[in-house]
Amino acid sequence: MNVRLSAFFGSPHWPTVLLTYALGLAGGLVAQALHLPLPMLLGSLLAVGTAAIGGLRPFGHLPQAPQKIRMLFIPVIGIAIGGAARPEILDEAPHWIPSLLALCLFIPLVHYLGYRLLVATGQTDRLTAFYGTAPGGLVETVQMGEEAGADVQMLAMLQFLRLILTIVIVPVAFSWMEGHAVGSAGGAAVAGSALHAKDVAILTAAAVIGAIIGLKLKLPAGHVLGPILLSAAAHMAGWTEAVPPRWLIALAQVVIGTSLGVRFAGMPKGRILLALRLALLNAVVTIGGAVGFSVALAPVAGEPVRAVFLAFAPGGLVEMGLIALSLKMSILYVTAHHLIRIVLSVSVARAFGGRIGPH
Repeated sequence: MNVRLSAFFGSPHWPTVLLTYALGLAGGLVAQALHLPLPMLLGSLLAVGTAAIGGLRPFGHLPQAPQKIRMLFIPVIGIAIGGAARPEILDEAPHWIPSLLALCLFIPLVHYLGYRLLVATGQTDRLTAFYGTAPGGLVETVQMGEEAGADVQMLAMLQFLRLILTIVIVPVAFSWMEGHAVGSAGGAAVAGSALHAKDVAILTAAAVIGAIIGLKLKLPAGHVLGPILLSAAAHMAGWTEAVPPRWLIALAQVVIGTSLGVRFAGMPKGRILLALRLALLNAVVTIGGAVGFSVALAPVAGEPVRAVFLAFAPGGLVEMGLIALSLKMSILYVTAHHLIRIVLSVSVARAFGGRIGPH
């Protein structure tokens, strides 16, 4: 293998990597044919995740998808989300203040309720339950939990399954309510003009420079927030009206879904089932809480109940953004709330984690 490629991607078994992505693509296409929500993302995730849990070993290796390849594609979603920005968005922003303030109550409330519920089961220790129920900041909360002495494997599974369950349950629920698939199957793309060389250059610069700035400044979800901000700025300034083509957004979803699915590789099935049961209990609290807050806030937030719910649902910024795109919602409203959610979740975990005993 080329030395530089090895340094960047690690040392994966490339035939296995290619077969893993092929499996993810096949899963996405099947899900699309079945008109499932977010088909390219969920289909690839479910196909690869099932293979990983089942112990499939193509070429003698468990499914592999280098996470740094995922990092290359996430900015594509960022510039697509930023492509929804228009100058009139500045007139809308002041109306978001009530729901942003409510988010400051929602995060500690659902975190505390989820934590108490998991502790009450007696199936996990207090530290693992506390960091495992933080409604955002997967990487940060796992790191803090490890430093505090939590069960890292269970903690990582609880956080990962919190994300997975939300990005499965929410689009399925929206598809049921809308009567059609949402996400990429429902047209998860911002309306834009045809791509020309100038547009390609501007969008590429927004993706690359935005990701670098976001990561360097350690912004929450910096690899997607940076491209969102630069793409939004370019669109609001009138430099471009173009967005990434649908095939590129679909490809990015396959890469993201595949990279999520491979994380189940090598995990004991019994531990996965336990984590799934606990994560489902937590999902009842977080998603149920999001429903309650969205119904109460919609009249004062100036947004429909569905948009407020989507802004509060503790799923990934990328995945919730894709749903908002396909439903023609205020994508920047949803994005702003998810960024604040991540910051608040990490801040609350950091502020109160030291007060949680191990038992």
